[in-house]
Amino acid sequence: MIKNIIFDFGDIFINLDKEAIEKEFFKIGIKEFSNEVMFVFSQYEMGLLSTESFTGFFSNKYDVSSEKITNAWNAILLDFPMNRLRFIKELANNSNYRLFLLSNTNELHISWIKKNWGTSLFNEFKNCFEKFYLSHEIKMRKPNRNIYEYVLNENDLNVLQTLFIDDTKENTEAAKYLGFNVWNLVPGKEDITNLFNQKYFLN
Repeated sequence: MIKNIIFDFGDIFINLDKEAIEKEFFKIGIKEFSNEVMFVFSQYEMGLLSTESFTGFFSNKYDVSSEKITNAWNAILLDFPMNRLRFIKELANNSNYRLFLLSNTNELHISWIKKNWGTSLFNEFKNCFEKFYLSHEIKMRKPNRNIYEYVLNENDLNVLQTLFIDDTKENTEAAKYLGFNVWNLVPGKEDITNLFNQKYFLN
């Protein structure tokens, strides 16, 4: 029986354009994502680089302003459908499950979300979850094993009673290996509001 549900954020609640970053970086002269660039992305997502150091890396290497880098980086972020907010609020109010959010989210992205949504809406969403884990705050990221173990251990969760939901196959596969029940949600074909159509909740 599922007692705990851990949700991803991007393309589960807020819509994303995952190709936008590469397209926008190309427009400002950053035409390939080398291993070095991908390493910087990863370090920033884990909060191991400050925002100033992150934008500074590209400014120094490619002679591009921090503002242009920030705009290109945030281009991935789209809208937040209100039916998803209503869904998670209702789920939280029912108190039938322990709810958690676990997201690979960096400082620039969460700052954009807070500003775009407004403080009231952001807090309304955040308060639906018992814990709200962002990779840059806890210095870990999916699909690394330690981030899943951290959430399990900190909240004394039974992995066999825990459902992990993410749109990235690599992340759900890592969780499945550790014993989680998983739903690899396919954006555009599936929606979090149809959660209870999943096999874990059907008799």
